[in-house]
Amino acid sequence: MSKQGYVYIITNYTNTTLYIGVTSDLSRRIYEHRNKLIEGFSKRYNLYKLVYFEYSESIVAVLEREKYLKGKTRKFKEELINSLNPTWADLYEKLE
Repeated sequence: MSKQGYVYIITNYTNTTLYIGVTSDLSRRIYEHRNKLIEGFSKRYNLYKLVYFEYSESIVAVLEREKYLKGKTRKFKEELINSLNPTWADLYEKLE
């Protein structure tokens, strides 16, 4: 049985820095980012706002998508976010 997962993009208050990550529990992971429970890049740059995510039944597909997105330009990532979240609203509150 394949494990499900999410690829997500978070940013800071001014949308100047993007971080792409993968998780099997999106609500928990974003909570950790928001409360600075994770050492590293997201904590250092105050990244907490969930602006984009994708779900897949296959963790392998999620990891491949993460690698693909990380290789893309900032412009590509901005266009991807704009296609589903044009106001760059924080999607965390809408998670179930």
